[in-house]
Amino acid sequence: MKLKGKQALVTGSSRGIGRGIALKLAAEGATVAIHYFQNHQAAAETLARVREAGSDGVIVQADASRDEDVRRMFAEVRDTFGGLDILVSNARGELATFYQAPMDITLQAWEHAMNSQARAFLASVHEATRLMPDGGRIVAITFTPGGQKGSWQSWIAMGAAKAAMEASLRYFAVSLAKRRITVNAISPGLTEDSVLNSLPDDAVQLARDWHQRWTPMGRLGTPADIGNIVALVCTDEASWITGQVIHADGGASLMDTVLPLEMQMPELVAV
Repeated sequence: MKLKGKQALVTGSSRGIGRGIALKLAAEGATVAIHYFQNHQAAAETLARVREAGSDGVIVQADASRDEDVRRMFAEVRDTFGGLDILVSNARGELATFYQAPMDITLQAWEHAMNSQARAFLASVHEATRLMPDGGRIVAITFTPGGQKGSWQSWIAMGAAKAAMEASLRYFAVSLAKRRITVNAISPGLTEDSVLNSLPDDAVQLARDWHQRWTPMGRLGTPADIGNIVALVCTDEASWITGQVIHADGGASLMDTVLPLEMQMPELVAV
């Protein structure tokens, strides 16, 4: 149990990837603050599973896109835990709040995406580091392809917001290094039980079928996969890694979109 005695806050951990992260941190011995925005029942289910894993935690509620909510959430964590060792910034808005094409997107949708990611990350780092007097781990959950490509048209606001968050983490990593606080990001590929499942069922199945062929490991990721990587980054052994975006995508980011798959991996496509 490499995180025994550590205290963690995982935003957006009532379900999906955030839940997978919270459960892995708990299995490694950390006490976990489970954050949710609207679904208290889902947060309670996560906390119950944290306890089944042999750890404990609390539930905190906040709209991560609102500064005053972020301050209140960290005040509750301080009052309960006294300090903090790990912050995982994972929360995002629901698909309907930002999912619009470039020529259709409203300023409100753009602003919400930015506030829920880059702004929330900034506010959370400021608050978390006040509770980290003796080193710590800050991990952001991003989606790097959305900030590098332009093909997933309706992802424009979230892609730009994640890119801004990734840029800011490098500055934080330099600023906080002498305090022994590392700042990194994990970039999952498409993952089961995530934002992907907000899309119609036929689109989700299309993504599964595509990744069976396209991703070298032949499948979508799972919340448990991402939880494993986050836990590794939070260990003492990872203290020399900071300012990095780590791709946890089964090798999907290694593939070249220009060449047909049959030319890149003929032996796998033929199977």
